[in-house]
Amino acid sequence: MHFFDFLIFAVYFGIVLYIGFYFYHKNKTREDYYVGNRSIPYTHVGMSIVATDVGGGFSIGLGGLGFLIGLSGSWLLFTGLVGAWLSAILVIPRIKKIDSKEGMLTFPDFLRYHYNGRVATAAAIISGIGYLGFTGGQILAGAKLAAGTIFINVSFMDPIQLSLYIMTAVVIIYTVLGGLKAVIYTDTFQWIILLGGLLFFGIPFAYFEVGGWQTMQQQLPSEFLTLSNITVVQFVNWFFTIVPIWFVAMTLYQRIFACADVKSARKAFYIAGILEYPLMAFIGVFLGMIARIFYPFADAEMGMPMLLKNVLPVGVRGIVIAAYFSAILSTADSCLLASSGNFVNDIVERLLRKKHSHKTMIRLSQVITFIIGGTTFIIAQSFATVLEIILHAYSFMVSGLLVPTLAAYFFKRKDSTAAFTSMFGGGTLTLWLIFSKTQTPLGLDASVFGILFSALLFIMVTFISKNLKKREHFHV
Repeated sequence: MHFFDFLIFAVYFGIVLYIGFYFYHKNKTREDYYVGNRSIPYTHVGMSIVATDVGGGFSIGLGGLGFLIGLSGSWLLFTGLVGAWLSAILVIPRIKKIDSKEGMLTFPDFLRYHYNGRVATAAAIISGIGYLGFTGGQILAGAKLAAGTIFINVSFMDPIQLSLYIMTAVVIIYTVLGGLKAVIYTDTFQWIILLGGLLFFGIPFAYFEVGGWQTMQQQLPSEFLTLSNITVVQFVNWFFTIVPIWFVAMTLYQRIFACADVKSARKAFYIAGILEYPLMAFIGVFLGMIARIFYPFADAEMGMPMLLKNVLPVGVRGIVIAAYFSAILSTADSCLLASSGNFVNDIVERLLRKKHSHKTMIRLSQVITFIIGGTTFIIAQSFATVLEIILHAYSFMVSGLLVPTLAAYFFKRKDSTAAFTSMFGGGTLTLWLIFSKTQTPLGLDASVFGILFSALLFIMVTFISKNLKKREHFHV
C-alpha cells in the first residue's frame, strides 16, 4: 500500500482509540459502562445495531458468498431484516416495560426476572461462550483483511498471525476503556465510514475496473446474476440460525436498554433492518462477485480484500480498507462487551456475595473484558473461515436460549426447571452435532435440531412438573 493509504488508515485508528479514551473518564457507574445510562439517541443505537450485526464477519463473509454463489448470497442478510422487525414488534414493548421497573443490564437479567438465578446463570454461560466465538470470528475477519491488504508482503511473520495480534490489541484497548458509549459512538462513526467508503468509492471504482455489467454477465456463471442460486435447505439453515438471535442476543438487549423508551428502541431496530437488507446485503455480495472475476482461484473470503488492495487507486484504497475495518471493529467491540457483561454481572457478581462500589465493579469489568479479549485470540487461531465461527456461535446460542426466552415472553406458565433443562439439552445437542461432524438429515443445520430438542424438553418437563404439583395438591 502507498504511504498515503497508510496515513488514512492511521488517522482512522487514532479516532477510534480517541473515542475509547474520551469515554474512559465519562463512566461513573455500571449503567454508564454497560447500557450508556439509558439515554443514547435512537439514530446512534440503530446504526450501532446494524454495525454490530453485519460487522466484519458478515462483511467479509458476504464477499465470500458473492464469490461462491453470486447475488443469492444476499439472502443471508434478509434474515437480519426479518429478525430486526420481528424483535421491534414482539420483543421491545415487553422488555422495555420490565426494564423501566427493574433497571436491567443484561439479557440474563430478563430470564432471572421470569425464572430464577440458576436459569439466568446458565443463560449467561451460554451467551458468554457464544460471544467469545463471535468475537473470535470478527478478529479473524480483520486478520484476513489486514493480511490481504496491509501486511501481505511481511516476511518476518505469517501475515495472518501478525494481523491477529494487532486486531486483538486494538479491539481490547478501546472496548476495555470506553464501555457501551464508546462502542455505540464508534459504531456510528464506523458505519458512516463503511457505507460512504463502499457506496462512493469501493463499488464505483471496482465496477469501472471490471468493465461494467456486460463484463460481469460474460465472465460470471449465469446463475450468479439471479436470486435463486440457493437451495431451500440453505435458506432454512440461515433462517433458523440468524432470525432467532434477535430474540436472545445480549448485544441487542444492551441496545434496547440503552434507549430511553419503547418508541426510540423500535425506531432503532427498524433503521437497522433496512440498512441490513437490501443495502448492505447487495453491496457485500456485489464486491465478492467482482473479486471472483479478478481472482477466480483465490480463497473465497480473501478475494475481496485482494480486490480492494490491487484494484482501487491510492487514497481510495485506504478509505475503503478503513471502511471494512470499521465493520469488523464495530462488531468485535460489541460482542466483547456483551461477553464481559454476561460473565461479570451474571456470574462473577453472584459469586462475590457482597456489594462493591461502582468504581470497583467497573475496574473488575475492564479486567475481565481484557481477559476475554485474549481468549478470543486463541479462538480466532483455531478456525479457517469467518462464517464458520460465526454460524457455530449463533447455532449454540439460539439452540440453548430461544425456547425458554420465547416462553418467558409469551407463555403464562413459566417453569424454571423446564427452562434450565431445555437450555442444557438444546445447547449440548447442537455442540455435539457440530464438533462430532455428524451428518444431519437433509443437511439441515445443527441449530434446527437443537431448537426442536430444546422445545421438546421444555414441553415434557413443564407437563411433568404440572402433573406432580397436581398430585401434591390432591394429596394435601
